[in-house]
Amino acid sequence: MITLVTGGSKCGKSSFAERALEGFFGKKYYIAAMKPYGREAEAAIKRHRLMRQGKGFETIEKYTDIHELSVPEESAVLLECIPNLLANEMFGEVYDPDPAEKIIDGIKKLAGRTEKLVIVSGETGSDGNNYTPETMQYIKVLAKINMLITEISDTAAECVYGIPYFLKGGTVS
Repeated sequence: MITLVTGGSKCGKSSFAERALEGFFGKKYYIAAMKPYGREAEAAIKRHRLMRQGKGFETIEKYTDIHELSVPEESAVLLECIPNLLANEMFGEVYDPDPAEKIIDGIKKLAGRTEKLVIVSGETGSDGNNYTPETMQYIKVLAKINMLITEISDTAAECVYGIPYFLKGGTVS
């Protein structure tokens, strides 16, 4: 089962994603894609680690190339988050203007091995601002990835002020 959780910044996505796996009693993995760049990122990482304490997650730090991951079959995975993973892929050592297929292939590989896959993404393209060409490309590719994940997901929800609104499917079981 694949669940996509999306929404704006600080909207409750992570909490909802973790709750989606509360009833799962097998092995649970948290794939962390945020590189610890600066104080704000370090604070977010610390906050997320505190949120996960005692919830049975084993954390895997993987900033790029999620297709390389191998998790035990019938486990559960929470992948946090697509915007960070995409930025790492696009703006890493080698500029890749559209790593969407690479990311989607990694997600499909994870989904094929896991009983439950919860993916946290984000909404970055609705503010109407004009950005640099590289940032506009990032926004375009993130939208493409979110659409592709939604297509293969059983459930998709957008969190708004901590409230999940289901866009596809109706529950997270």
